[in-house]
Amino acid sequence: MTNPELKEALMAKARIAVDAYRPIGQIDRRMYGVLVEHMGRCVYTGIFEPDHPTADEHGLRQDVMGLVRELGITVARYPGGNFVSNYRWEDGIGPVAERPTRRELAWHSTEPNSFGLDEFMEWCRQAEVEPMMAINLGTRGEEDAVNILDYTNGELGTQYSDMRRDNGHAEPYNVRMWCLGNEMDGPWQVGHKNAEDYAYLAGSTARAMKMMDQDLELVACGSSAWEMPTFGDWERTILDLNYDEVDYISMHRYVDPDVQDRASFLAAGYDMDRFIDGVIATADAVGAKKRSDKKIKISVDEWNVWRLAEWNSMEHGFATDDWPFAPKRIEDVYTGADALALGGMLISLLRHADRVKAACIAQLVNVIAPIMTEKGGRAWRQTTFYPFSIGSRIARGTAYDAVVETARTSTERYGEVDQLDAVVTWDKETGTGSLLALNRSLTEPVDLSAALASLGVSRVVKAQILAPEDLDAVNTADNPDAVAPVPHAVELSDGVLTTTLPPASWLAVELA
Repeated sequence: MTNPELKEALMAKARIAVDAYRPIGQIDRRMYGVLVEHMGRCVYTGIFEPDHPTADEHGLRQDVMGLVRELGITVARYPGGNFVSNYRWEDGIGPVAERPTRRELAWHSTEPNSFGLDEFMEWCRQAEVEPMMAINLGTRGEEDAVNILDYTNGELGTQYSDMRRDNGHAEPYNVRMWCLGNEMDGPWQVGHKNAEDYAYLAGSTARAMKMMDQDLELVACGSSAWEMPTFGDWERTILDLNYDEVDYISMHRYVDPDVQDRASFLAAGYDMDRFIDGVIATADAVGAKKRSDKKIKISVDEWNVWRLAEWNSMEHGFATDDWPFAPKRIEDVYTGADALALGGMLISLLRHADRVKAACIAQLVNVIAPIMTEKGGRAWRQTTFYPFSIGSRIARGTAYDAVVETARTSTERYGEVDQLDAVVTWDKETGTGSLLALNRSLTEPVDLSAALASLGVSRVVKAQILAPEDLDAVNTADNPDAVAPVPHAVELSDGVLTTTLPPASWLAVELA
């Protein structure tokens, strides 16, 4: 046997089988959301920069808008994030010259309020995305929630709906999804509460809001991290008191490449699976106790790769005499490895499409974001832009239970994990679908065989792969395409797709 033949014989194999009669669940359009927060340069010099050469009459950067449309987002959560827990939404409406400038506590900066609720709604209109609003339950409560709801959704004839009209927006915005605060389990949060206090406030706020509109979709704060000492007990307390009042429980998940070996980092999807499964189990235990047929949905309304060193230093305090405007905050520059890990996390979200009905990558521009900008200058795609933008375009319809038979690969954090991770989607209405797959091994390629005939797959539209030769490579304004997907060879015969994935690679196949 020659060396090439021996290598092929020893190459890891992976087989995927899909049963068309075993769908996981419908992929909600809100799966491809983002967070837009008043933090660092996400808003100011990110999406909003009136003096930029591409800015329109609303001050919105149109170079960024083009990338946002390409990213394919469907929903945007606003205005935070930690920012919301001390935010007076009234500061950001009305004539800009009359809006107050305030010291912003969450990120220790100066907030001019020149971009606010109405500007955000105009941005959503241009980007063709659904707004998801967060309300302040840190320093405010029921009255404020009802007032902002009247401003955004109320028919004319009341104080706040008429205020919206006077500000130039007669038609209601009809915001359907509302987050009842943000990360209220976190001691870093302005107005941080224990589980019981937050549960009572969230419940009374939810009841007040639904007195105005019974069809609102409300998200209660779940755990801001898997590692929180209150995880599990927090969710149980909130849902035990509010199971009938809320529709979603939130979870936030960030993975830090700097605190683990790279093999564990590429298993970020495994980490995400465990967190989601834990939240589902807790929610369902409460539902079973209440003998309820209702299933609480999951909103992963913050998720991303994030090097947490800067955040950890922030926790020890900012310079008290310095309140800068739109300072650079956690502007992580993403690597090829980061893009692969994020692609794995997306596979995990899709694999839980039956219960994860909203997910927001955090954040959109500059702040741990897929899009970067220069003030007054260029905008470009980070490496993490690509798995999200490809997935948002082709992974629609229904997620299917893809049974994966694969070799195992070693990690320090999780032990042995599957070398190949994958999810298959199919949209019966359009006759299109996708196969997303990640080879987690840093050293070994894998031969993949996927039996897709039961879905009706008959052709491959396009196959792309992210397989960076240098996992530490990054995209910059001067070299924006250092890491980008390239075409990949696949074969399809009698409904069976075959290909080889190199080590550390993320594959996306568009099917029809």
